[in-house]
Amino acid sequence: MELKPIRNEADYGNALAEIERLWDAPEGSPEADQLEILTILVETYEKVRFPIEAPDPVAFIEYIMDSRGLTRRDLQPYIGPRGRVADILNRTRPLTMTMIRRLATGLNLPAEVLIQPYPLREITPI
Repeated sequence: MELKPIRNEADYGNALAEIERLWDAPEGSPEADQLEILTILVETYEKVRFPIEAPDPVAFIEYIMDSRGLTRRDLQPYIGPRGRVADILNRTRPLTMTMIRRLATGLNLPAEVLIQPYPLREITPI
């Protein structure tokens, strides 16, 4: 296969088929070099054609809690007292930069996800 930019679905399909053909190429061989270049081309095409948006920060925190078995209490060192954690998870208060820094450092979360804007719940007066 001639190496060239991937400009359309046909080029993309051909590149994927060639990657599959070259998948077990021996390390250091010309085929392995071609495989590496093709995977870079496909990755670039996919990033442009099929971008993945960052998740909603609160949904991301909830996912992390669920996947790591964390409770709301476990978030208190990073977000603050129980009521503040509830406000964040109930979307009545936004994350602050201090909270984001603590979550990123303490739980090893990507700050670029946590700083995304997200909708807050409207608080209706009583």
